[in-house]
Amino acid sequence: MKTAGSNAGLSRRRFTGLTLGAAGLFALPGLAACARLPTSGASPVDGLPRSRPETHGVDPQAILAFLDEVRGAGLELHSFMLSRGGDVIGEGWWAPYRADRPHMMHSLTKSVAVSGVAIAMDEGLFGIDDKVISFFPDELPETVSDNLAAMTVRDLLTMRTGHAEEISGSVWRQIRTSWVAEFFKVPVVHRPGTRFVYSSAASFMLSAIVTKVTGQTLRDYMEPRFFKPLGIAGLSWDVGPGGINPGGNGLTWKTADALKLGMLYAQKGRWNGQQILSPEWVEGVSKPQVAEGEYSYQWWIGANNTYYAVGLFTQMAIVFPDHDAVLAVTGAIRKSELLTPIVDRHFPAAFGAIGLPPNDKSSAALAERTQSLSLLPALPATMSPVAARISGRRFKAAENAEDIESFGFTFAGDRCRFTMRDARGEHSVDVGLGRWIEDHTSMTGNKLHHQYQPDSMLVVAGGRWIAPDTFEMIWQFAETAFRDTVVCRFEGDAMTFDRSVNVNSAALSLPTVHSTLV
Repeated sequence: MKTAGSNAGLSRRRFTGLTLGAAGLFALPGLAACARLPTSGASPVDGLPRSRPETHGVDPQAILAFLDEVRGAGLELHSFMLSRGGDVIGEGWWAPYRADRPHMMHSLTKSVAVSGVAIAMDEGLFGIDDKVISFFPDELPETVSDNLAAMTVRDLLTMRTGHAEEISGSVWRQIRTSWVAEFFKVPVVHRPGTRFVYSSAASFMLSAIVTKVTGQTLRDYMEPRFFKPLGIAGLSWDVGPGGINPGGNGLTWKTADALKLGMLYAQKGRWNGQQILSPEWVEGVSKPQVAEGEYSYQWWIGANNTYYAVGLFTQMAIVFPDHDAVLAVTGAIRKSELLTPIVDRHFPAAFGAIGLPPNDKSSAALAERTQSLSLLPALPATMSPVAARISGRRFKAAENAEDIESFGFTFAGDRCRFTMRDARGEHSVDVGLGRWIEDHTSMTGNKLHHQYQPDSMLVVAGGRWIAPDTFEMIWQFAETAFRDTVVCRFEGDAMTFDRSVNVNSAALSLPTVHSTLV
């Protein structure tokens, strides 16, 4: 990499930072946007047929209007897919997200998990009114309260367990002992079936019940009965203590898979002539099952007779049963309530009479838009004399809450390898200079990433000098909602390290770490 060397009077304008617009459309060198103009025939990526929106009564301009409002609201989507009548009629991915790239689903997982539970009940493995304690006699507390004894599978499905407070998956992921035993330790202060309290613990117990009665993880049980018939492959689902899928979260799959989930329900449980879910189950899901009126069997009830699966940071599959339509999205939006009013303004109003005449002008505009969607900005090729001075050397970290021991930078040509050593070991990110680099990393990030800590994460990384003494890195974890911004400021032999994230369930930034060149 060239350095500024003798350019002591280097202009400040060369270090002006670029703002990351939440739903901005930027040119992204080396990372093409992923979208397709709907055509006939099935996609090799997901096996779903495509057709023009007009064929299914949707003007392409209506889809553009939806995208325009999302962009105007500054909301960060990563993908969208729209289907009607069994065909995909609109889709797009904001690069570096892609059609063939999976995305972490968070609590959308719950709606997948209960689909497996429904199949197990249809097979007669257990009943909706069976008592929860009956499945786990070896893990019960010494004293079983009357309320705990009364809790049923139905209460788990409707999240009316009698618990007083929500139990988040981010809390349970840090527990290494039996989650079943932990569940039974939670006081059941209300009579089950009388009070709705959203909780991932209820979803976990449903998964645990399926594992108990089948000897398989929920994911393995569902493979021949659900995933394979729908052509869903390549998914991953975390496994917790006791070899049990969490049930409430931990699922990573493609946007098309979320669309298929919704399409299956829109088709009353049938897929290619095969009845995967009973019509009675689908009907139950589509109606409120709790007094509050907005929740059924781990699906949410929406406006305009819709219902939807939703995960943290707005991973959604919205079913429009009156129109045989589904909208699936992934993103990094703090609350889905920020997106749903926009959806409600455009859909189902966009679903008109089948067989609109072709609108070539609007179709071309939609294709141009979806083929140019990008999330990250173009990177300027900036320089600083600091790079040559610190390259290949280490910074020792002062005592810090993150247990970080040291940092390192190695600049070479159009990249920088950043390394960090902490209690988990040494981690590195290859950062492009003037371009984006895609790789995998083990970089610690749980506190900013809803307590997820996989051993390997796909990252798209770029760096730039935003001032002669300040190096900024952007790490887009392209199978999750998370984008970290790291700012390193140098003064003599001292360096400060600041790290923040675009969206999180807890803090959006970590305390500054101070370090010294050694």
